Amino acid sequence: MTTVRTRIAPSPTGDPHVGTAYIALFNLCFARQHGGEFILRIEDTDQVRSTRESEQQIYDALRWLGIEWSEGPDVGGPHGPYRQSERGHIYQKYSAELVEKGHAFHCFCSAERLDKVRAEQMEAKQTPRYDGHCMNLSAAEVQQRLAAGEPNVVRMKVPTNGVCVVPDMLRGEVEIPWDRMDMQVLMKTDGLPTYFLANVVDDHLMGITHVLRGEEWLPSAPKLILLYEYFGWDKPQLCYMPLLRNPDKSKLSKRKNPTSITFYERMGFLPQAMLNYLGRMGWSMPDEREKFSLDEMVEHFDINRVSLGGPIFDLEKLSWLNGQWMRELSVEEFAAGAQKWAFNNDYLMQIAPHVQGRVETFSQIAPLASFFFAGGVAPDAALFAHKKLSADQVRQVMQLILWKLEALRQWEKEPITGCIQAVVEHLELKLRDAMPLMFAAITGQASSVSVLDAMEILGPDLTRFRLRQAIELLGGVSKKENKEWEKLLAAIA
Repeated sequence: MTTVRTRIAPSPTGDPHVGTAYIALFNLCFARQHGGEFILRIEDTDQVRSTRESEQQIYDALRWLGIEWSEGPDVGGPHGPYRQSERGHIYQKYSAELVEKGHAFHCFCSAERLDKVRAEQMEAKQTPRYDGHCMNLSAAEVQQRLAAGEPNVVRMKVPTNGVCVVPDMLRGEVEIPWDRMDMQVLMKTDGLPTYFLANVVDDHLMGITHVLRGEEWLPSAPKLILLYEYFGWDKPQLCYMPLLRNPDKSKLSKRKNPTSITFYERMGFLPQAMLNYLGRMGWSMPDEREKFSLDEMVEHFDINRVSLGGPIFDLEKLSWLNGQWMRELSVEEFAAGAQKWAFNNDYLMQIAPHVQGRVETFSQIAPLASFFFAGGVAPDAALFAHKKLSADQVRQVMQLILWKLEALRQWEKEPITGCIQAVVEHLELKLRDAMPLMFAAITGQASSVSVLDAMEILGPDLTRFRLRQAIELLGGVSKKENKEWEKLLAAIA
């Protein structure tokens, strides 16, 4: 009997996302329920955005929740390497095999030509897709151009007629027309694979039997199925999980909801409550009870109990559930949890040097430093009134700084300062023009300890959350402004 093997394959390109934890949890439960294995693989073929810092954050965040894996980059295993960036030679081999069998081809088209073709197709109200320009080049011409070192990608061939039947464990058979499929790039010009080739090759070689992934991947399932057929491999069973939604039913996004797992850790949520809440996302226990542990979820897990309606991720509901878990702790467990969260020696020793020179009695510590022990702060809107900047400029400066900080992976005082400096210099302002805004947003006060030191100590999650809160307090950002300011952001060094 085949051992059930599931996996999670996150990209280390940003903060560890609650959607990653949600999919990981369901893969873990499915595997454990069937006495199988759950593994972790890192999809780091995006060399520009992938970082080891982000990879480590993924490990830490999943482990904080109580999600463990039996194979992965950090624990090893018989199917390594478990980072896609270390498996390049494997993808090259299988890409060459597809070309040799006539299932894929080298494409030498420039980005300019592809843009032109797509623009013409859209103008003619056609589905934009590759037009097959390089598909029928002679073998001699292909070899000549490869020998000359001409940049190229490898594309897979796809049918243009008929439908692909996608067997989904939740929806049954889903029919998707082939004319919606593009000739997918499998190998990029940098010699690294795209998601499609890497996933199919890795899932096969790592013996993955069931793939539970987000439903946003369902429309492209035919390309994955076709690759399995091209290689002559048995495909795993596919399950497309409903996407997490904001309360307004839109796809969960950090603009409307905090999406970083570490945010919830810094806010003082209990990991078991967070995991419990993720387990309730589109799934329910047979007796419908709301509060349950991971072991209880595994014991009663049945994939057929997943509901296809988009589960709503509601911070208020999560807080309520967290309260249920909190009240069941013993007083000793509660005190120990609070101490571990923010009243531990390591955290206090970061804060003490910045507070000591500003107080005359210990009783003055709490009023001065309370923002270090809070999730959000509630600044008075009057604190953002600026002598030099208009109300719109204030929001613009803060939004641009927030975007720069969202992309920052090395969270230390110097790079934090660099982000703020880059924005103010581009806007022909001075650092002193932005700092009062940062004081108000981060500390909720007009002045306090060094706000740059405070941002480093608070960490990226609480810092970004408070900036978002401040921007919302001042009226938020319209769609038009968002578009204009994103162009401005692209020009900032």
